[in-house]
Parts: sequence; C-alpha cells; structure tokens
Amino acid sequence: MNPHKKRWLILFLSILLLAALVSAGCGKNQTTPAKPDTGSEQKETVTLYFSDSQAMYLVPEKREVTRTNEPLEEIIVKELIKGPAEKGHLPTIPAETRLISVSVVDGVAYVDFSKELQTKHWGGSTGEIMTIGSVTNSLDGINGIKKVQFLVEGEKLETILGHASTAEPIGPNWDLVEK
Repeated sequence: MNPHKKRWLILFLSILLLAALVSAGCGKNQTTPAKPDTGSEQKETVTLYFSDSQAMYLVPEKREVTRTNEPLEEIIVKELIKGPAEKGHLPTIPAETRLISVSVVDGVAYVDFSKELQTKHWGGSTGEIMTIGSVTNSLDGINGIKKVQFLVEGEKLETILGHASTAEPIGPNWDLVEK
C-alpha cells in the first residue's frame, strides 16, 4: 500500500473511532438517569421550641434531622410546622401552614408563610406570642440569624393576629423559655 493511502486510511479510522467513542459517551448520559448524591446527606441535631401544655412557656425539643441540599433554616421551620414529638408539648404553628420560603440577609431571616398561619391559627395574644417566640428562638444563631421578619404570602404585616407587632424583624425571647 502506498504511504499516502496508508496515511488517509489511518486518519479515516481515527476519526471513525473518535466519533464512535463520542456518540457512545453521549448516548450513555442521555439514557442513564443520574444517581442521587447521597454523600451530601448528613444528620444534624437541632433544638426546636414548642409551647408547654399550659401555653405559659416555650420548651425545647431536640430533634435529629437529615440535611441534604435544603438550608437548615428551612428544615427547622418545616419541623416546627410538623409540630412537637414529645408528650405535653403543644404546636405553635397551625399544621395546615405551608412554608413558602426562607431567605437570610444581613442576619435577618425572612420567613414567608402561607395565609394559613393566620386563617387556621387558634388565636389569642398568648398563641401569637408562642408562635413568634417558637420561630425566633428556634432559628437564633443558625447561619448567622439574629432576627426574624415574618411574612404572610410575601407581605410584611403589622401583626399576625392583632396582638404583637411583626412590622419589624424580631429577635429571640429567651425569657419565654421554661427554666
């Protein structure tokens, strides 16, 4: 075989091999679903604050949560919405409430709840104080959070139920915690 033809044949076979490798690799990525990254899951213990049975104080409840890609502050608020696991502890957020979003800016957590925070709440000044304290105390210090701005359906409200001001960000109230 003449050297010129041999070079063309090698070049042609190289291009054919490269095309086969590229198409085989692309086909695999298109048809094989990606496996979930289980390496990013980790267990973490958080402290949540719920009402005591008399609605006089907040009581701490340790809970182990699984952390994936979701920010810890979102996990904590969702756990508060689920309610207490320990006997004698009362919920502070209506179970029908949905968490719309949580964002943290300059030490303030903007926690946006669905309207059920108001429409399904059992009410009263004590209930409102327990709700505010439960959220602010449970989030205190997580990812630099110092205060919480309550939002309902994206709106900042003067008050959630008419008893306590939520117009400005609120810090934790450790006097509410049972000693």
